[in-house]
Amino acid sequence: MAEIMDGNGLKVIAFYLPQFHSIPENDQWWGQGFTEWTNVKKALPLFEGHNQPRIPLNKNYYDLMDDEVKISQAKLAKKYGIFGFCYYHYWFKNGEKLLEKPAEQMLQNKDVDLPFCFSWANENWSRNWDGGNQEIIKEQDYGDKSDWEKHFQYLLPFFRDERYITVNGKPLLIIYKPEEIIDVYQMVSYWRKRSIEEGFPGLCMAFQFPTYYTDLFYRKDVFDYRIGFEPVYCRNLERMNHPVRSMKVTAARMILGENFISSYRKKHKTAKITNKPKSDGPEKYDYDVAWENILSADWTSEFLPGALVEWDNTPRNKNGLVYTGFTVEKFGRYMKALLEKARSKNKPMVFINAWNEWAEGAYLEPDELTGTGKLEALKQALDCQKGES
Repeated sequence: MAEIMDGNGLKVIAFYLPQFHSIPENDQWWGQGFTEWTNVKKALPLFEGHNQPRIPLNKNYYDLMDDEVKISQAKLAKKYGIFGFCYYHYWFKNGEKLLEKPAEQMLQNKDVDLPFCFSWANENWSRNWDGGNQEIIKEQDYGDKSDWEKHFQYLLPFFRDERYITVNGKPLLIIYKPEEIIDVYQMVSYWRKRSIEEGFPGLCMAFQFPTYYTDLFYRKDVFDYRIGFEPVYCRNLERMNHPVRSMKVTAARMILGENFISSYRKKHKTAKITNKPKSDGPEKYDYDVAWENILSADWTSEFLPGALVEWDNTPRNKNGLVYTGFTVEKFGRYMKALLEKARSKNKPMVFINAWNEWAEGAYLEPDELTGTGKLEALKQALDCQKGES
């Protein structure tokens, strides 16, 4: 197994998007031949100095159905010090799957030589690109033990693979939005029991909870870790620090207690999204301020830090979010500081968003503007840690 606690120090894991190949469902929903590259290629600059469209180095608009692509990605990531990829895993109502082929191919091809784990992207697929409940085109539903067992049986061959990331021998499984799962405690407990029955010492559960309710939903009897999913986590730290919102959250905790969790989930599950006023362009945030929030945050024992490369999701939504002020030099400097803090706090992992989220501007892969600069900056930051240890 690809063990995190192997005595070789802090590990960097990059989130990995598999939507770089066509599937029938996307052909039907978005047009023939749709992949993530479709949005990337059609992006336009929306203000002076706006870096769009993003172009991969040598115009490498790859197809993940090609095993050679996955092999070369693994080699590149390993060369620059990335320990592993965290593949997004799409499992829906009645066990329907989407974008599963790259991971399934990887499982069968040992030449894709890089550790990996899964993050279950447990949200509805909808036409507004944010997992909400407006124009749902693929629904989430969590079922009962028979559904949990079916899901577990699908995951089991991946857990058994020697490349699957483990923590003290326990396969690492991440859930994106646990607040969506009303029976999350029962489901996770069942999976932990089944993992022991299959010969593992258990299951290591984490979540990349992206809303300001993070602390309310974290329960040690459900999750081992919570991940600072950037840049959403650092942006919501600012919201948490807002005095009015902080009072509301505290009041909710005091008044509703444990019942608040299930009450919020049930309400959220059935809530309809109201029409929001249209903006005249993307919201802009400062890259340096974001990193100041990341680096100054208090880390509890179960917290795993996350890192921000860049962020610009206007290829998906012209009224999206853009972080301005990025440079490769800044990224390298901030990564060095984050790794130093993580090592001083004995954190076993740092998660980077992301390896290849091109339509969100969150990628480490080489592009025409910076070449391999981001990867080189990451490698230098990692090398500094090795030199100090």
